[in-house]
Amino acid sequence: MDRAEIERQLAVAIDIVEEAGAIALRYFRQPLEVDNKAGDVAFDPVTAADREVEAQVRARLAEHFPDHGILGEEEGFTAGSNDACWVLDPIDGTRAFMSGMPIWGMLLGLTVAGRPVAGLMHQPYIGETFAGLSDAGSWFQRGADRRELQTRATDKIEDAVLYCTDPGLFLETDTMAAFDRVASTCKLRRFGSDCYGYCLVAMGQADLVIEDLLQPYDIVPLIPIIEGAGGIVTSRDGGSPNDGGFVVAAANRELHARTLDRLSRQ
Repeated sequence: MDRAEIERQLAVAIDIVEEAGAIALRYFRQPLEVDNKAGDVAFDPVTAADREVEAQVRARLAEHFPDHGILGEEEGFTAGSNDACWVLDPIDGTRAFMSGMPIWGMLLGLTVAGRPVAGLMHQPYIGETFAGLSDAGSWFQRGADRRELQTRATDKIEDAVLYCTDPGLFLETDTMAAFDRVASTCKLRRFGSDCYGYCLVAMGQADLVIEDLLQPYDIVPLIPIIEGAGGIVTSRDGGSPNDGGFVVAAANRELHARTLDRLSRQ
C-alpha cells in the first residue's frame, strides 16, 4: 500500500471517528451504567458508550474497507482478506469517561503486515483530533486550527516531563522499581493521562510516557502520531510495542536511550 493510499484511508478514518464522537458525547457526564468486565478479579469498566462507538466505527470501516481486518477492544478480532488491519479502542480511558474527566479519547490505527502506519486520537468533548503517519509527519486539529506536531529536544531525564495513567499499572516489584528509577528523577510527573499523554509528547508539551499492562489497541493507534512528530515508542527492552505490555514513549532517541538504560538498572 503506497503512502497516498494510506493518507486517503486515514482521512476516511478521521471522518468515521469524528462522526462516532457524537455517540460518546450523548453519554459523557450523564448518568451512566458501568459494567465490570473483570468480574470479582479486578475493575475493568465498560459502558454503553464503548459498545455503541465500536459498533458504529466497525460498521463504517466495513463499508469503506471490506477487505481489511479489525481488532477492537469490545468485539475482538475480525479477519480481513488482505494484510491491512484497523486497531480500535472506542473509548480509551473509560475510567476518566465515567468520572467526567475529558482526557479520554477515541483511538483508531491502521497496520499493514503488522506495522503501524497511520493512527488517530479524537477527543470530541474538546473537539481535538491528533493524527499521524509513522514516516510522514503528524498533526493536531481543532476547528480551523491545524498545526504540524514536533516533539521536544529534551535529552536528559532530569529535565523531562513524564506522564503515566496510573502507577498502579506496575504490578510487579521489578516493574514498579524500574518506573520509580525514572519517575523520581524527572522534573515533573503527571498522572491520569490515558491516551492524551502520548499526544502531548507528540505536541511537544511533555517528553515521556511510561506504562505497563497495555493492550495493542491502547498503543498501536498512537505510535504513528508520536513517530510522525519525531518521537519513538518501544517496549521496555527497546523492541516492538505493537503487542502492548510495558511501553516507553519518548520525545527523541537520546532521551529514549537514557530512559531504557535507567529502566534496566538494578
